[in-house]
Amino acid sequence: MAQTSKTADKRQAQLEALMDAAEKRICEQGLASLKARDLAADIGVALGGLYNIVADMDTLLLLITARTQKRLDAAFEGATGHLKVTTRAEAVDTLVVIAHAYLAFARENLPLWRMMFEVRIAAPLPEWAIQDQLRLFRHIAGPLRVMLPEANDGTLTVRARTLFAAVHGIVSIGLEERLIAVPVQKLSDEIEWLTRAACRE
Repeated sequence: MAQTSKTADKRQAQLEALMDAAEKRICEQGLASLKARDLAADIGVALGGLYNIVADMDTLLLLITARTQKRLDAAFEGATGHLKVTTRAEAVDTLVVIAHAYLAFARENLPLWRMMFEVRIAAPLPEWAIQDQLRLFRHIAGPLRVMLPEANDGTLTVRARTLFAAVHGIVSIGLEERLIAVPVQKLSDEIEWLTRAACRE
């Protein structure tokens, strides 16, 4: 039993080291530069040993995405966990706070934030990865439920995704500084305007 526990602890430590190494390379060189051989060298294992830690590179990318999503989840919780959301006005204000928290997270974690939307997985997403993504929408769906008390869960989920997509679009184009982008210094003001406009009756 003790040996089994030690083996599990070693595997977990190797997995954490592998994810740390992958995140470092993504932050320094971008997602396209990520190679299994480089990562194996980073953590001091043979290439074959890397695949004893994760099944394949897709699995590694999913795990890094999940870890980034957990950080985003914590950022949302930290920004809104203390807020009272009992009235429509409070709900709208909370959604604005969430939008600002999203922009701040994207700015502070730009390469990993980009990676969440750049990853292309060949196989269907595993259920745990789908649930990790959906869990983030509870931060938006909560205030929306106060604003739309008659709406069912399906409607709230779609509305939460729609609002997220609108804010994400502005943030994404703005941080890429494309020709049609909102100027970076105006992003915060504009996502607040958009969020409040979307919440008008």
